[in-house]
Amino acid sequence: MDLADILPEESVIFCTDVSTKREALEILADRAAARTAHSADAIFEALDGREALGSTELGNGIAIPHGKLPGLDGVTAVFVRLAKPIEFDAVDDQPVDILFALLAPLGSGADHLRALALVARLLRTESVVDELRSTKDPARLHQVLIQPLTTHKAA
Repeated sequence: MDLADILPEESVIFCTDVSTKREALEILADRAAARTAHSADAIFEALDGREALGSTELGNGIAIPHGKLPGLDGVTAVFVRLAKPIEFDAVDDQPVDILFALLAPLGSGADHLRALALVARLLRTESVVDELRSTKDPARLHQVLIQPLTTHKAA
């Protein structure tokens, strides 16, 4: 699986006006709805429902909200970098400014898990996170995210 296949440039956003976890999930849902046959409300419910089970925050200000929906053609991704970190019910009590949402079809256990592992590995790479936090340009954010991990500077 390649991130370029599931994360088109139009699904990468820099936001300046988000102040709550709910608003962040709504933005993720709105952008995902534009790429799927699902409503923003249905996507929000999937993401929020997963968050109700426990925060998808990984630490270091990073979260990977995710959920499953019937009828998706494959894994779909949306990335948001926030100008100002927000409270995200994080285990490490750190506010979140990097969100990488993943949506997968029901019954797509292996693909969903591969996508989660790929994104988690990428976002645990210090040089990647530093690059993401150093730009506000969605095109540059997209380029950083879709570069093969081997092209990033070693942490």
